[in-house]
This record gives sequence, structure tokens and C-alpha cells, in this order.
Amino acid sequence: MTRTTAWKLTQIARTLCLVLACALVAQAQTTTGNVRGTVTDQQGAVVPNAKVTITKKSNNDTKNVQTSDSGEFQFTNLLVGEDYTVSIEAPNFKTLTLNEVRVSLNQVTEVPSQLTIGIAGETVEVTAGGGAELIDTTTANLSKSFNSRQVVELAQTSLGGAGVNNLALIAPGVSSSGGVGVGTGGSVGGQRPRNNNFVLDGIDNNDKSVTGPQSYISPEEVAEFSLLQNQFSAEFQRSNGGQFITVTKSGTNDFHGSFYGFFRNRYLNALDTLQKNAGVVREDNDPLGGTRQPRSDYFRGGYNLGGPVFFPGFNEGGPTLYKLRDKLFFFTSYERLQTGSAAAAGGITTPTAAGLATINSIPGLSVGNLSVFNRFVPRAPINDAGFITVSGQQVPIGNVTFDAPNFFKQNHAVINFDYNQSEATQHRFRFTFTNLADIDNSANLPIFFAPVPSKQRLFSYTLLHNFSSNLINETRLAFRRSSNSFPVPDFNFPGLDVFPNVGLLDLAIDIGPSGNAPQSGIENNYQVVNNVTYLAGNHSFKFGGDFRNIISPQRFVQRERGDYQYLTTERFLRDISPDSLAERNVGGNTYYGNQRILFAFFQDDYRVRPNLTLNLGLGYSYQGVPLGAQFQAANSLASVPGLVEFNAPKAQTRNFAPKIGFAYSPDFNDGLLGSLFGSGGKSSIRAGFSLGYDYIFDNLYILSNPPQAQQTVDVDPELPVPIQNFLANGGIGPNPTGGLTDPAVARLVTGSFIPDQEVPYSITYTASFQRQFLQDYSFELRYLGTRGVHLLTQNRLNRQNKVGNGLSGLPTFFSRPTQAQIDATALDLGQINLRSNFVPRYANAGFTGGNLVGFLSNGNSTYHAGSGQLTRRFTNGFQTTAAYTWSHLIDDTTAEVFSTVLSPRRVEDFQNLRAERADSALDRRHRFVISSIYELPFFRTSSNNFLRVALGGFNFAGTYTIESGQKATVRSGNDANLNGDSAGDRAIRNPGGVRDTGSTVTPLLRTCTSFNPNNSCAQSNASRTIGYLANNPNAEYIQAGNGVIANSARNTLQLPRINNLDFSIFKNFRIGDAESPRRIQLRADFFNAFNHAQFTPGSVNSVDPISTTGVSQVNSIFAGNTDFNRPQNVFSSNPRVIQLALRFDF
Repeated sequence: MTRTTAWKLTQIARTLCLVLACALVAQAQTTTGNVRGTVTDQQGAVVPNAKVTITKKSNNDTKNVQTSDSGEFQFTNLLVGEDYTVSIEAPNFKTLTLNEVRVSLNQVTEVPSQLTIGIAGETVEVTAGGGAELIDTTTANLSKSFNSRQVVELAQTSLGGAGVNNLALIAPGVSSSGGVGVGTGGSVGGQRPRNNNFVLDGIDNNDKSVTGPQSYISPEEVAEFSLLQNQFSAEFQRSNGGQFITVTKSGTNDFHGSFYGFFRNRYLNALDTLQKNAGVVREDNDPLGGTRQPRSDYFRGGYNLGGPVFFPGFNEGGPTLYKLRDKLFFFTSYERLQTGSAAAAGGITTPTAAGLATINSIPGLSVGNLSVFNRFVPRAPINDAGFITVSGQQVPIGNVTFDAPNFFKQNHAVINFDYNQSEATQHRFRFTFTNLADIDNSANLPIFFAPVPSKQRLFSYTLLHNFSSNLINETRLAFRRSSNSFPVPDFNFPGLDVFPNVGLLDLAIDIGPSGNAPQSGIENNYQVVNNVTYLAGNHSFKFGGDFRNIISPQRFVQRERGDYQYLTTERFLRDISPDSLAERNVGGNTYYGNQRILFAFFQDDYRVRPNLTLNLGLGYSYQGVPLGAQFQAANSLASVPGLVEFNAPKAQTRNFAPKIGFAYSPDFNDGLLGSLFGSGGKSSIRAGFSLGYDYIFDNLYILSNPPQAQQTVDVDPELPVPIQNFLANGGIGPNPTGGLTDPAVARLVTGSFIPDQEVPYSITYTASFQRQFLQDYSFELRYLGTRGVHLLTQNRLNRQNKVGNGLSGLPTFFSRPTQAQIDATALDLGQINLRSNFVPRYANAGFTGGNLVGFLSNGNSTYHAGSGQLTRRFTNGFQTTAAYTWSHLIDDTTAEVFSTVLSPRRVEDFQNLRAERADSALDRRHRFVISSIYELPFFRTSSNNFLRVALGGFNFAGTYTIESGQKATVRSGNDANLNGDSAGDRAIRNPGGVRDTGSTVTPLLRTCTSFNPNNSCAQSNASRTIGYLANNPNAEYIQAGNGVIANSARNTLQLPRINNLDFSIFKNFRIGDAESPRRIQLRADFFNAFNHAQFTPGSVNSVDPISTTGVSQVNSIFAGNTDFNRPQNVFSSNPRVIQLALRFDF
């Protein structure tokens, strides 16, 4: 090889490394917007080499480019949230100045650029119209953007921890998540809420353990918020639902800021129906003895300030301070958020004082269990809920409400710096700081609530450099840290090493701390992003990526303290082994979620014609298997080749995702087509197809430790001979089976399996038509379809049903047969109980010690939606958007973990997933939302100071939503199919029954033929049970007794709809003239302004996850329970809440 040849190869290698460095530093998270146009003369001919200048009005930041041979120009990486001015100069033409050019997040603003022949120096000024805020003529992306005014003035951004993300519910194709209980952001395009991605200033802001945003951001700090829905460019590689992208504010050449405070308390709020049912009143010293409305206080206040940075002036005789005008800017913010309230009312029943006295008088009860019951179970004030039976004695019970501590305290700060080194180079620094102290109030009883400390930090540095007008590079370095801890209160339970969870289903009460405690976690996320944009003729190329290295030790063991569920209080008080559930995970250890992630992409927006753009992209996604999951290899001795192998799971390495779309803007000046489509830029026809991959979160891996680290121990709730003194003798002990060297023993105690990685993905297909009209309005018709593939489901691989799938079960009668017919029936429950509920191939291999749980990628979903959206941009003091969406979502599972009982996370038949396919728990067939801001014009600019101050400056804002209610699965409340799991067992549906009513059943027993010496029957009830009799044969849903094959489908019970108005009124007092930025604002926000009773699970106006796992919620979907299909007894009515606010802007 010659020296020249070697030198050439070296240069080629260096070039390839440079390209790969750009392309393999994965996924860009856009924080800016673009402006694009084609310069033409009055005859439509393109004008090449024209000088185009864009200036940000707030700080005079200026960029220059020249038009290409095709007359095109483009400005990229422009800060959003403010207006720009574009000027175009060319020889023999008048200078064209375009004012009020709006740059929107993640969008391309197309500007009109037609020059007029004239003398140099003459200027034509126009106000830019249309723009990406009305229609998109350049991409197939589905997006919805909200500027800083909408973020601050729409009240729902003050709700919950989701803040600005709540605005997503205004977009078409987005629905509430109801009571699914996991994932933030709602369901976007039929995707699970976990399948949303959160980006803050271009940085990954996702909690890798449970998903959802990790670092808080205040609405006061937001420059713009954007939601990308399902169809978006290839640079977004994480998740397929919504891309929730937030950009914080920057400083300007002038000082701007705010001081603000938001307040709520119980004296302003309406009573919840649950509170009314429990005797809660608004007044003190109620003559009827009602309980005073519990505390409910909220405060959010702080300040923000942005402006230029001053440096000391050291020149003698010069200024004391020197301002780097147009160069260096800062923005800083501090906010304190604090809440104090009481636990939600009602939902449990307990014995009255008389009932408790009766219980304590009964001999033979467990001393230890009775002491726990006396200490922790509150007394019901009155007997308004019937009776339970203990040792044959009637015990009066009643509904209970209570006051309990429930607080949240948060300190939050942001510091941003922006340095414009030159026209070609910009530096951006972002730092976010949050400390909070919460309380874990998910326990059923307030005495078990516990404080939860948490901290978040996020730092990023971004370098933007223009190598030329057509080559731009963006580099971003970031670090994010989060830590939290969920402790358990220090209480003792006689006979046990730790305090467990004890559920008494007949009282709808759970004694013990949060079922998810204790747990803790730390996440250190190191991120490097690099993107390159290259403009070449009609092509706009963008490529690059995002590499992340995450170090994340965590501790969470489900049911670490033991979970004991009893169908009756009597069984617990007699200390007999549980008859519903007895399970404990033992030997828990620290799980390490250490992981490397790589995203890469290539995108080409090809402008085929001035009014036709093709969007062509290809993404690549790699997520390594977390370190903790690889520990499964320690259990390799339990492997059975061909059946199940416990190796270190392998990551997928070929996850490529194509993105294809087009945007066409018809150009017709007259005739029918002119009326329909308008001239160029007035309408847009768009379509797209894409594939994208989801993210597998740590919560699933942390629940799947091998037996060498963790074991799941169960006690069969259907033991022929129940265990006496169960808890007194230690219940399920804390120690795993040690010294696993025998494969047979290892298989016996193995409770989990992690398969090789199979990342869920989604296919999206969409088409839309947008039309701008009356200058400030647009209307969009859209179709959106998605298909979820390889969705995660929770399975028990080694379990099968004892009835169904060809195995006969017991009948359910609607009228009682004769005793002779009963005695002549051959099949009985005892015979069915003898069948094995272990899958033969797993039983033969020795996996019979319990459940072999695996989170498999075998779920599916299908979504179709049609929507219409009307938008008016903010002009003349008025802005509005209205959207109606019809959609249908079908899936076979929705939740992966125990976050809801309304649609169980486990299926009815682990060997027949197809039988689960039905309407999803996220299916919302109809949804309509309208959101507006209106600034009353009266007296706002009056020359009379008194009229302007007293009567001017009134504003209204509000959002109205009506949405179909969630659907729930009617369950039997027992293990009807005898597969060892009652979670998914549905009821029997009687097509001729009264709609939405339920009934219990009574076992039908053969005549006893064998007796004990004391004349009691010597035959077990199971051996005599041949079927069941519906206690109400006219009910639609009948409880499926043990051994019965249920015939109802998932999610057939319709829960109430959302019908909600959030309304705000505020008054601005300007200091100075009518356009002065200094003002004092008084405002009042009314959430659920009309106080409509909305007995719906989840939230009516927030995208925060709200779990529905309480015993009372279980009872609401148990056929025949007194609370069945009575949402008013179980769910909040979401009463009206009033918020007052005071702010000073300058």
C-alpha cells in the first residue's frame, strides 16, 4: 500500500467516524421551531440569491441566509414563544418586511414571500397570516401547540402534578385514562398512558421505573408546550403515543417578571357526594351532629424574572454596570407549592361501638388478631350498612368517614442562561431543582399513611452552531437525577416479623400500610444528543441521535410484607388461613436498573414542488436489558430446554422504524375548487404511515427476580384442611429457600420468568384535511388509526383453568330444580377440585410450587378514530379551539400491574388470550372539548382612566368537556374457574336480565348421606355442590360460583360520563397606559363550575394517573354486592373547587 493510498483511506475513515458520531448520538428532542418560505416575483417565478433576515423582536437576535436556486430559504432552531420579523431583499425589488411571524414548537412556519418590483430602499410591510398555528403545509405530523398565555390563563394547568401536560386533553384524539391508574398523559391515539414521552428543554424527563414525567415544571416557566400525536418525524424514537414537549422561558433585552399566588380551601369548595353520604356538613356545630367538612388547602406561589445580564464596568469614567445587549440573557424562577387536606371520605364499613362490643364478647377468637382489629379499625358512628356475622352473632356495621393528614410540600427553582456568541453560535444552559415532601396515602386507613421525600435535579447545556446557511449542528449534554423513598410506619403485628396487609372483604377494609411499601429508587441519567441539519436544494436533511447511560438502583418488592385477604372478618378473627389470597414475596434485594439506550434517526423533508412536501424518515431504537434483569441467569439450573430457559435476557438490535408522509397544499384561485381549497397555503391534504417502538419500564423487571434473590410464596385459599393459628404462627415467613443446587427444588420455588426482549411497537396510519378561512380560523378533518403489537401483559405461564376449554363446569340455575334432580346430578365441585390447575407440560417439569409469572409481549390493540377540529388563533382578544372525536379502541389487556380492579391486569384464562379481546378500559367512544380565552374589549383602551381601570381589562377563559365514561369488567369476586387467581374471573351474563343489575348465588347441595357422631354432615360441601341458584334470576349479571364457566366479556359495564366545565374570570389592572406590561391581576378559577356530579373513576380534567384498587371499588364491580353498579357510593362526584389568584406582572 502506498503512502498516498493510506492517507486517503485514513481521511475516509475519519469522515465516516464523523458521520457516525453525528448519527449515533441518538434521538433529538426538538426545543425550537423553523421558518421556511419560497421567494417569488409577482408572476410566480422564483427569486434566487435574495437576502433573507429574521430578527427576534425581544432581543434583536438576527440571522441571515440567501435563497437557493429554487428560491427557497429556511431558518432552523429558532426559540419559540415570541414573534419574529422577516425581511427579504433582492435587486430591482422592494424590500418585503413580514411582521408578527409566529414560531411554534416542533413546527415549520411557512411565510408568504412574494416580492414587488420597485426601487431599492422601498419597503412593503405586511402582517404574516396563517402559519403553522392554523394549518401545516409541510409535514404529516399531528400536533397541537400552546403558547405561554394559554399555559398561564387556562386553569387546568394548576391541577395535580401534571401541570401543563393537562392541556393535552384539549387536542383531538386524546382521552382521559380514567381509573387505569398507571401512566401520565391520558390515552393518545389509543395508546396506553405509559406509552407517552416527556421532554423538558430537549432532555429526557421520563421516570424509567414507572413512566411519566419525573422533574416538575411550573406553568409560569413555560414558553411553549407542544403535543405530538402518534404520527411524527423520525427524530422522536421513544414511545408511540404522545410526545409531551415543554420549553422553558428565556430572557430578553428588557426585564420581565411576575409575582403570583394561587389559593384554595374548603370554605370555597362544594361537598363531595361521598362526604354528604357520610354525614359531612359545611358548618361547624351542626345541630344534627354532622361532621365538619375536612381540611382542604392549596397554595402555589412564587416569582420569575428574566432579562439581560449585566457585568461590572471597569473602565474609568464608564458605566458602573455594562449590559451585554443582544448577547447574554437570564431567566430564573422560584415556586413553593403546598397542599394540606384530609383523606377522602367513606368507602369502608366497620362495626359500630355496639358491634365491636359484641365481637369482644365472643369466646375463642385470636387474641393477637383481635387486638389488631381493636387498635386499627375505626368505629362506625351509626348502623347504616347492615350486619356481618361472627360466630353466629349479628354484628351491626356502618359507613365511616375520617379526617386524616394528607400534605404535599414542594420547593422548585429554575435558572436559564442564553448566550448569543455570534450569529452562527449560541449557547443555552438550563438547570431545574425540585425538593418535595409528600405523604403516601394509598393505605386504606389513615393511621398507616407515611411521609415520602423526593428530590429531582436536571442540568443541560446546548450548543447551536451554523457552519453555513445550510449546515447547522446542535449538541446537547445533560444530567438528570431523581431519588425517592416510600417507608412503612413502625407498627407491630403479634406473631409476625412485619406488619402485613390484611383485607376483610365483607367490610371493604384493608388493615396495613400501602401495599407498595416499602420501596425506594435513585436514577442518574447521563445524556448526549447531537443533530445535524443540512439544506440541499429542495431537501432538508436532518440526522443524529441520543445516547443515554442510566445508573439506577431501586428497591421494590410487591407484597414484601405479606398480603392476606379474607372473605369474612370471622375467619380473620379466628386466625384461620385466608380464603381469598395469601401471598408474600420473600428475600427481596436491591434491583439495579443500570441501562444504556441508543436512538438514531435520519429524516428528509423533500419539497417536490412548492406546494408538495414528502416526509421520509427512518429511526433506530436500542434499549439494553437492565443489569438487574440479567441476574435471571443465576437461576439457569431451573431451565427446561424447549419449555422455559432462565438465561440473561437478550436485547433486540434490529428495531428500525420507517416514517412516511406527505403534505400537499392545493392552489386554486377561483371556481368550486377555489372555494373548497383556496389559494396556496390556505388548505392542506396530509397523510402518513409510521412504525415506532415503546419503552419497557423497570417496574416489570423489578417484579421478576429469580428465586436466588426473591421468591413468591402462596398458601392455597382452598386448602381441604385450613391452617389454624395461621398468623400467630408467623404466617408466611420472610426467608426464601436457600442453597438452591437441585434443579427440582429451584423449579419448585421459581416464581418469575423474563423472556428475551420483545419491545412493543405501534403502527400508525393517518389522513387529514385542513382549511384556513376568514383569515384567523381553520378547520381540520382527521382519520387516525393505530395498531399496538407485542403489548406487555401479566401472565401466569404454568396455570390453567379447571373448567372451560373442553372441561365441563357446574350449571347456574335461574329457578330451583327439585331436590331429586339435584341428587341425581353426577358432576360436583369436589370432582372438579381434583383436577389440576397446572399446565401439564409445566407440571411435568416441576413448576408446581406456585405461580410462574412472566410479563410477555403478546398483547394487541386496534384503534380507529375520526375527528373534527375548529381553531381560531388569538386575534382581537379572542382565541378558541373545539374538537370532537369518535373513536373505538379494542384490546386484550390494558394494565400490566395492580393499578386498577375495574379492568383486571390478569386475564381470566392464561392459556386463551384471545378470549380477552373486547372494548378497552381506555375506550371512549365520544369526546367533545372546547377551550377559549376571551379578552373583553370594553373600556380596555378608554382614555378615561377611571373607566379603563374600573371596567376594562376583564377576561374569561374556560374548557368544557363531555366524554363517554369508562367501561369496567363485572367480576364474580371468587376464583370461579379455579385456576388459583380470582382477579380476572368474570360473571355470568343473563341477556334477558334487567340491565346493569347483579345477583349473588346460593350453592345447590345434594342430600347428605353420611353423618358425624354429632349429626353434622360428614361429606364436604364441595362434594355435594352440583351447581348454583341465582338469588335474583332477573339480574343481568350473575355471580359465577366456584366451578362455573363465566360467559361475560371484559369491560361491559358502562360507568358515568364526564360532563365538566372549568371556567376562569380575571381582571387586569394596568399600571400606566393600556399597553403597559405592568399590571395587577385578580382571578377566580372554577373547576367543575356547575358542580355536576361526575361519578367517574380517575380525573375529569387532569392527565395524572389515579389508581382504583380500593376494596370499595372492588365491590362496585362484584355482581350482587350491595355497591354493585352504584358509582355514587364509591367514586368521587368531583365537586366544584374554587381557586383564587393574585399576580403582578411587569
